[in-house]
Amino acid sequence: YAQYHTLQILLQRSTMTFNEFNFKDTLNQAINDAGFKEPSPVQRDSIPLILEGKDIISQAQTGTGKTAAFGLPIIQMMSGNKGVEALVIVPTRELAMQVSDELFRFGKTSGFKTATVYGGTPYNRQIDRINQANIIVATPGRLQDLLKSKRITLSPKFVVLDEADEMLDMGFLDEIKNIFTFLPAERQTLMFSATMPKQIKVLAEQILNNPKSVTITKKERTNTDITQKFYVVADYERDDALLRLIDYKNPNKCIIFCRMKKEVDRLSSYMTSQGFKVAALHGDMEQKQREHTIRSFKQGLVEIFIATDVAARGLDVNDVSHVFNYHMPFDSESYVHRIGRTGRAGNKGEAITLVSPNELRTIKRIEKDVGATLISEVIPTRQEVQSRKDNDLLMKIVETKVTPSAIDMVKTLQHDIDIVAIAHLLATIVQEKIDVKGKNIIGLGQEEIEKLIEKAKNQKGRDTGDRSRHGRGGSRGGNRGRSGNRSSRGGESRGNSRGESKGNRRGSSGRDRNRG
Repeated sequence: YAQYHTLQILLQRSTMTFNEFNFKDTLNQAINDAGFKEPSPVQRDSIPLILEGKDIISQAQTGTGKTAAFGLPIIQMMSGNKGVEALVIVPTRELAMQVSDELFRFGKTSGFKTATVYGGTPYNRQIDRINQANIIVATPGRLQDLLKSKRITLSPKFVVLDEADEMLDMGFLDEIKNIFTFLPAERQTLMFSATMPKQIKVLAEQILNNPKSVTITKKERTNTDITQKFYVVADYERDDALLRLIDYKNPNKCIIFCRMKKEVDRLSSYMTSQGFKVAALHGDMEQKQREHTIRSFKQGLVEIFIATDVAARGLDVNDVSHVFNYHMPFDSESYVHRIGRTGRAGNKGEAITLVSPNELRTIKRIEKDVGATLISEVIPTRQEVQSRKDNDLLMKIVETKVTPSAIDMVKTLQHDIDIVAIAHLLATIVQEKIDVKGKNIIGLGQEEIEKLIEKAKNQKGRDTGDRSRHGRGGSRGGNRGRSGNRSSRGGESRGNSRGESKGNRRGSSGRDRNRG
């Protein structure tokens, strides 16, 4: 009976709809306009508790629907009286804009206005918007400045801390504590955090009143709509590997994540020189430039977005087909946030990570932490990509409707050239545009990857010096042995000069020291 009862609960959860929350008609209209059908796990578990007036502490990742999880019930309970009724505090400007846009979308049918508050913009303009708003979405630094200088006073009924662990990592703990000294004691407080370090738990005890806990397990946190793959390459091959994969995957829109600001700038210049429409985002950019960059990517004016992790938590674009990790992220949580930029709104997505041989154990750690399997694949050869492009072109030609102007063009050419020669010439012109560049084989073969994975498993517990020697040895061994391992794929010699390899290693040393 207990098993049957549990099964019934699971079935009820899986078929739950937003209608069961009994939202007002205007809010249901906004939900329908947004295309929401069934609540996500964090929405399913959080909304009823918030509607009951409970403080909550929720552990959930970016991309799981947290904004709707707190935004919908808050808008349901807002009175609509003049003044700010809800305050949402987020770590970054990008996330502030994203959350504000989504809350505006939910609240506009009910007549609610939102204001976004962050640094880098004039105080007076923000204060004017705050005075007209019902909901404020703010970053800690600017909000504290406004409250301490008494430029504004707030008495919100609802206060939300979103991405609390990120605010802790960015050093905003003191600002958060100070902000709460300016807020009324009678309020409903909601905290959302991807992880729950000790300082977050202590903060929760200080600002929450008998909170209820909502925890989305790792299996629920990992989006099953995202296929996760990794490719093993030497450090000097990363650019070539990235170009080859983009050529092969032909993404609709993609994001490339780098660890450092200078890597974003360098890679952006390089990709632009290769003919791609590229936009870059990192912390050193001016606010207007950042907003313009994000807007261009959302509108499809650029096809490739290159960013540091600052964008992982604050970029909301539903049609990103691929995420590329140019380097491994620093931790598993960052990995989850990065890949969460694809596979959104019911779409399928693919996350691709480039790793060096000495990073294979990190892949296994990430798999364990996020509860997902990363598939090992080999980078396609130039011939494989060319064959795929040729097939796509042939299909496009077959499916293309002939236009009158094309007929006229062929008739004109037929005066001097026979029809077969015309066909050959036109095919040559078209094919020149899809020629695949670069060396034939990039990265390690599957057999060699499997050996290195097994070797990494057996090296557990060895010191850092051993790991370092293994990483360099794996790279050199890969250069010497790849030709034999992949000759069946039409391979050419894999050898690169030792000077090039050493030069690239020297050039890349220390790249982990500065985070973007």
